Amino acid sequence: MASSSSSSNQIQFDEFQPDPTLTNEDLKPTTSADRTFSGLEMASLWVGLVVGVPTYYLAGSLVDLGMAWWQGIATVVAANVILLLPLILTGHPGTRYGISFPVLARSSFGIRGAHIPTLLRALVGCGWYGIETWIGGEAIFLLLPKIVKNSSFAKPLFWLGTSPLEFGCFIVFWFFQLGIVWKGIDGIRELEKYSAPILIFLTSCLLIWSYVKAGGFGHMLSLSSRLSNSEFWALFFPSLTANISFWATLALNIPDFTRYAKSQNDQIIGQAGLPVFMGAFTFVGLAVTSSTKVIFGNVISNPIQLLGEIGGIWTKLLAILGISLATLTTNIAANVVAPANALVNLSPSRFTFRRGALLTALLGIAFQPWRLLQSSESFVYTWLVGYSALLGPIGGIILADYYLIQRADLSVRDLYTLSPRGAYYYSGGYNLAAISSLVIGILPVIPGFLKKVGILSSVPDVFNVIYNNAWFISFFSAGIIYWIVSSVIRKGDSNTQVMDPLLPNIKS
Repeated sequence: MASSSSSSNQIQFDEFQPDPTLTNEDLKPTTSADRTFSGLEMASLWVGLVVGVPTYYLAGSLVDLGMAWWQGIATVVAANVILLLPLILTGHPGTRYGISFPVLARSSFGIRGAHIPTLLRALVGCGWYGIETWIGGEAIFLLLPKIVKNSSFAKPLFWLGTSPLEFGCFIVFWFFQLGIVWKGIDGIRELEKYSAPILIFLTSCLLIWSYVKAGGFGHMLSLSSRLSNSEFWALFFPSLTANISFWATLALNIPDFTRYAKSQNDQIIGQAGLPVFMGAFTFVGLAVTSSTKVIFGNVISNPIQLLGEIGGIWTKLLAILGISLATLTTNIAANVVAPANALVNLSPSRFTFRRGALLTALLGIAFQPWRLLQSSESFVYTWLVGYSALLGPIGGIILADYYLIQRADLSVRDLYTLSPRGAYYYSGGYNLAAISSLVIGILPVIPGFLKKVGILSSVPDVFNVIYNNAWFISFFSAGIIYWIVSSVIRKGDSNTQVMDPLLPNIKS
């Protein structure tokens, strides 16, 4: 089915001359020859994405904040089961039409308006790119001899927020990644395919080490919850939102990958493993984090710090291999593809995938990721929950448009046409219904965010509740408002055409 679908899309695309400002080789629909991702390769992609330091750190942060290991796993699995539905639904048009996320966004936000959601997604991706690169730099720092770590270069500078030595390691890893990025989507696929089994092996080694050192799972998982019943529920909902936010980025731009899937079955089967992979790796993260209380006497939620405590040259070598590989597989696939495609969509004549990836890497430095990783609180409840207010409404609008308004029937021709006659031109290339729905979805979350970052000292409790459930509230409110407004506009347009029989002839 994928072959015939992609062939018809290509025929439709080749039948007209697309606007040169809307396409280049990176934005064209994929052909049958491009459809090389099987279900196994899609699953390998998710293994490479899941097995990484941020996932481990997120799991460890739940223990650090007071949850028992089983509460943490339940929270993570519940979040990923919820997120699986928008992942598969958003992946459908990628496989059916061979289009990337920026092109899909044109149908709901307009030919020009699509720059708004894609650049917001790109901005979050740049932040994540910086975080992952910082983690890779920490792995390099781990290998340095103590005499270097104790030098004056290892002392933090107030204006920089970190030490020159750690910043230097960050820049070294930053350059190292560019070699993989430069190979494009094929390099990413090969990296994910061959790294998945290595990452599973190294993760198993870490679990076995903690099992032996802690004296079995009984001791490892003996760390009970430090939360009362009311405290747990107060922590659960923002933690659920944070875990959904963790992959809400990919839930938007998953068409960037499913456009290369062989069929809808391959993209669905490949993605269905996400809750399983997240649950399994979360168990490792929570079990190992819990075991640190038994082994070292205090909880160590950061795996880099843990590997530093373990010591030993072979441990460090395995650590640098595992952390570097995990960081590369997650960072390049999750945080380079979307920003690079967004920049290509912004100006196809100026940007290629490689140029977009380079700018993404530069912006990743500007985010100063060492500040975002200062604590579990800032990582989970400021960064993750905060950006969910941007991505949630975009996802709700795109799904409402594709399934409820467009009925999964898109015009490939009009997605690449900058003409008032095009179906997705709307008002000067902008769909005001989508843009206003996006703003309405974001606004209620802002007071709670401003309080979280310390700009406001207090806000009414209702805004705290809204912020703690930012993704849910923004996703559904924006999607429902967009559906209602668009339906009313379409009904009004159809009534106008019935009243004025000349109008269809003019439009045609």
